[in-house]
Amino acid sequence: MAHRPFITYFIVYLTIHKISTKQPHILLIVADDYGFHDIGYHNRDFQTPNLDKLALGGVRLENYYVQPICTPTRSQLLSGRYQIHTGLQHNIIWPDQPSGLPLDSPTLADKLKEAGYSTHAVGKWHLGFYKDDYIPTNRGFDSFFGFLTGGETYYTHYLCYDNKCGTDMRDMTHPTDAYNGTYSTTLFAEKAIDVINNHDEDKPLFLYVPFQAVHAPMEVPEKYMEPYRHINDKFRRIYAGMVACMDEAVGNITEAMTKRGFWDDTVLVFTTDNGGEIAAGGNNYPLRGWKHSLWDGGMHAVGFVHSKLIGSQMTGSATMELMHVTDWFPTLVKLAKGNLNGTKPLDGFDQWATISNAGDSPRQEILHNIDQLFKPSGRPLYNGTFDTTIRAALRVGDWKIITGDPGNGSWIPPPEYGLPVRDAHEQTTGLNAKNLWLFNIMKDPTEQHDMSETEPGIVTKMLDKLRDYQKSAVPCVYPKPDPRSDPAKLGGFWGPWE
Repeated sequence: MAHRPFITYFIVYLTIHKISTKQPHILLIVADDYGFHDIGYHNRDFQTPNLDKLALGGVRLENYYVQPICTPTRSQLLSGRYQIHTGLQHNIIWPDQPSGLPLDSPTLADKLKEAGYSTHAVGKWHLGFYKDDYIPTNRGFDSFFGFLTGGETYYTHYLCYDNKCGTDMRDMTHPTDAYNGTYSTTLFAEKAIDVINNHDEDKPLFLYVPFQAVHAPMEVPEKYMEPYRHINDKFRRIYAGMVACMDEAVGNITEAMTKRGFWDDTVLVFTTDNGGEIAAGGNNYPLRGWKHSLWDGGMHAVGFVHSKLIGSQMTGSATMELMHVTDWFPTLVKLAKGNLNGTKPLDGFDQWATISNAGDSPRQEILHNIDQLFKPSGRPLYNGTFDTTIRAALRVGDWKIITGDPGNGSWIPPPEYGLPVRDAHEQTTGLNAKNLWLFNIMKDPTEQHDMSETEPGIVTKMLDKLRDYQKSAVPCVYPKPDPRSDPAKLGGFWGPWE
């Protein structure tokens, strides 16, 4: 009897602070090539009612970073480790390369499954598949429906790459052409809803939905483009329709979670994998650069979290605390009451207190990348420290340094604005190329004022940090194409060949 007041107090404390006594369901949605400017709460010209409702009712992450291209972001999302520590620091994994996310450390799905979760993936993989060991159902997922490569047609699910052509669609481990003619965004939403409807309510659910949308090729059902007829640029108009279809798909998935009674116990994370691809309709205005580049337009990501487990002081807010895609691994594993045993040293941080209770971010810096296979640019500018000819970028506090060739650094407004493109006018290739930039990214988020010449002390400290990171890097894995990968030798499908 003497313990009852304490027990009563503890229950009230849990209620006030929204501390769940059970494991939450986790819904992790990834958009592909989704531009920073292309969501409603960043651009009222784009209609994304479902995403806006979720973001504005949750926590918007406005100082959140991913990687400039697909495979590196996905590898860091599911491993919690920088790409220099997995050998994936150069480019993506191409369909005919015998490469994959290393098997020497568990994935996020492995750790959640270990914690008692049912784990399911629906959508794009792009983390290697040349051996069966690398496909999703052998990387911690109980089920997989989707495609293994980096891109394909939305209706036929067909990919041609380097004179090799085949269908890329899998149901579990089995290749299938049964969905020829079904638009992938709709298809993946339907399959995700099937997972939700068939889920055992006595177990926590981890549902990973990496959409193909809004990656090229430019395809979408006509009805989704109707609100955007005023956009004269064809690719931008189609892209806007693709965004609208994805928004609808997200709404349908969350509605299914609600109907099953799961929503109140769900943590939704939404993220893009990189900045928008200008050539395929995307836009990152007012940020500089785009997909593939080390400018913020390639990496400063659309991202938000929605959950009733978030504290009331953060619900409906935006945070400027520094976050990175590697942070989801420890954040979600700990939120799931799992453990980090068996992982190699993580580069991510647990950010749940930051997201849910307005805590300070434990992250002070982000290594954007060091790519020693990228063609060197210019001449070394500082002796005894990191070589500035190497393509690299690092964020420390408010400061960002870029070395080597970062890619096109133009500022490109969306075509419907009718504003001129502002070219960077900087030579970034060749022996006389510029190969060093320094920005105070908090004061100058559009990277217009290079301070590398006026702040040599900060430059030196940042280069020393890059040098230290370089010492910890593993050799880059970027093998030559394997002719055995040809779908013509595999029944007309892309899939494992060893």
